[in-house]
Amino acid sequence: MPITGCMPIMHSCHHIFPSVDTLIFDASLLRNQHEIPSQFVWPDEENPGRSLEAPELSVPVIDLAAFRSQDDSTITPMSQLQGITSLVDEACRKHGFFFVVNHGVDPGLIARAEELMDDFFGMELSEKQRAQRKVGDPCGYASSFTGRFSSKLPWKETLSFRYSSGHGSARSQIKMKKKTVKEYFLNVMGEDFVHFGDVYQEYCEAMSNLSLNIMEILGDNLGVGKDYLREFFQENDSIMRLNYYPPCQQPHLTLGTGPHCDPTSLTILHQSRVSGLQVLVDGKWHGIHPDPNAFVVNIGDTFMALSNGIYKSCMHRAVVNSRTARKSLAFFLCPRMDRKVTPPMELLVRSSDDDDDHCSRRRYPDFAWRDFLEFTQKHYRADTKTLDAFSDWLRQKNMDNHDE
Repeated sequence: MPITGCMPIMHSCHHIFPSVDTLIFDASLLRNQHEIPSQFVWPDEENPGRSLEAPELSVPVIDLAAFRSQDDSTITPMSQLQGITSLVDEACRKHGFFFVVNHGVDPGLIARAEELMDDFFGMELSEKQRAQRKVGDPCGYASSFTGRFSSKLPWKETLSFRYSSGHGSARSQIKMKKKTVKEYFLNVMGEDFVHFGDVYQEYCEAMSNLSLNIMEILGDNLGVGKDYLREFFQENDSIMRLNYYPPCQQPHLTLGTGPHCDPTSLTILHQSRVSGLQVLVDGKWHGIHPDPNAFVVNIGDTFMALSNGIYKSCMHRAVVNSRTARKSLAFFLCPRMDRKVTPPMELLVRSSDDDDDHCSRRRYPDFAWRDFLEFTQKHYRADTKTLDAFSDWLRQKNMDNHDE
């Protein structure tokens, strides 16, 4: 009898999560199994099929050194900067993906963060489960999200934890009572993991600063000014996720991450040297090959709502292979938990003009990031229609509250 590495599940999974039997995803066993369990098999319309080697997507590149040089003795021609921002603006309106290079993040820090991923995911399953993710909580260790779903399971392990920026007034910081990344590892994993907390705290701080610099460029492109979006995300309650995709002996049947749009605001991703990220553009899957010197950045649903639909979040997925494990570091920029997501008036007018509509039209209702996060963790499995489903759910909730 073959070793499956998991126990069977009895229930089907819909968007409202059912209770499921315990499923154990042990990568050390499953990575060598020639026939994967049925729970990991994706339907024909969603599985990678022959798209494992998808054509590469042409993605614009932001060279942040060119923007920083404006403050130095070296002057970058304005035409060059406008050319870069124009390409990024075009990409954000179509699929929301671009590269960032010369970002100023210490390569040694990135290397340490990736090495610690190897250390964590290389531990025995029982050790990793000390950080087991609880139902409804976006943070913790998840072995294929087995506690949430019973079908179309992703072929991966993750470790997620929150990062809260140290910006803002002393009063607001006291009110929010934020815990540091270091405290998370200490409280959950113990004294031996303090070094993990130090490294990932520093990494998250670098990602937060990088995201604010990117927001200046996006704000300028959208016509709301460099400071508007930077100030909006200055105090952020973001999520850091370590992704580990073990080898799979039937990679054509499963997915490392299913097709979805990120519900967050901005994703800053550093891929290992193993390919796997794919984006759906013009009805075809395209790959984004890893570049150790670059970050992949993409727009999420929350930012799409903030821009009133001008900038797009785009469907993407991760595929796996039979030979090599793939790793990625994903920083999900999110606004402060109680921050109201509502587009500025300039974008309401402009998006209406783009639609040849002479009156301003809101595409999405106002919401707090806390409510959207809760929706994705307790009520809905993130997919390509998460924001629309959330908007409908929120409108119905508001109507019910009004009737009471």
